[in-house]
Amino acid sequence: MHCRKIFLAVTAALAAQAAPDALAQTANPVTLYGRAYAMFESVEAKGGATPVARRNRVSDRNSILGVRGTENLGGDLKAFFQFETLFIIDGTGATSYASRNSGIGVRGDWGAVLLGRWDTPFKMAHAARVDPFQDLSLADITGAAMNQGNFSRREQNVVQYWSPNWAGFEVKASYSANEGRTATANPSVYGASLVYAKGPFYAAYAYEKHEDQSGATVTAGVDEEGNAVSAFYRFGGFRLIGQYGEYKKTGTVKQKGWAAGFDWALGKHVILAIYQDSKDGGAAGAASQPKCDLVGLGYRYDFTKRTSFIAEYAQVTNDNGATCNFGTSPLSIAAGQDPRGFGAGIRHTF
Repeated sequence: MHCRKIFLAVTAALAAQAAPDALAQTANPVTLYGRAYAMFESVEAKGGATPVARRNRVSDRNSILGVRGTENLGGDLKAFFQFETLFIIDGTGATSYASRNSGIGVRGDWGAVLLGRWDTPFKMAHAARVDPFQDLSLADITGAAMNQGNFSRREQNVVQYWSPNWAGFEVKASYSANEGRTATANPSVYGASLVYAKGPFYAAYAYEKHEDQSGATVTAGVDEEGNAVSAFYRFGGFRLIGQYGEYKKTGTVKQKGWAAGFDWALGKHVILAIYQDSKDGGAAGAASQPKCDLVGLGYRYDFTKRTSFIAEYAQVTNDNGATCNFGTSPLSIAAGQDPRGFGAGIRHTF
């Protein structure tokens, strides 16, 4: 009921633009946008003492509803806001309001400052830019690379700075406040990225540190640190991508992960492929270290710029341990088990 009231309020606000004062609002537009995206999947995990039996499922792929807008404040200064939330299209699980990129800020010739909940510069530089599957797939870049998604984060309680574009170069910096501080732990996240994008070429470097955290859990005395580079080059409709990162956690061996792939647009037909590899990252002094990889293949048919059919296949091999999994909607697996599966579905943006 609460969700319905919010939606009706947003709709009423947009409808007001058609009222007599609509001309006064033209320079400060408010936009309603979203994405509906769901897949039918068949998945399993081979190997291990108890293999995961094949099962079918309908999976939501982060269907969203959002509102964004700006207001001129005079001179080159503008205020901007965005409110973006999930709506789970398959009816499974729960969601919370503004659980995706949501915030308020100001921008000018000097750049922009944002307060709220937002993707980290690390994620924006890598997962959001060089993943052929667009970070929403069984085969996406968080399955094996990027510390299995631990460095593809959306942080809350965040302050970010985004620079203007200087001849193709852009800088982003982020700090997540230590609101969860306790007597023994002082958790925070900070990082930055440097991106160059001009014509068919893109390259990026990003750094991120998680203090007093082990994954998503506050853990006193444990820090995580990541450094990564990525790039792509576009030859007409063919885009070749690459990404490499190193990740260090207190008490573990440095983990190294990389990905290479492409997307190839042939008119409305798009072919997708990615290979990912991850090794090490286990406890220091352990007799053996995790090692795994992921192969992903996909096909997309773009009916229009807004509506696409997507089919994909992903195969994970855990040579040692259970580090790698599907990038989206992972299975619960044990050491030595190898998830694999295929899916097909529809994505529509508005």
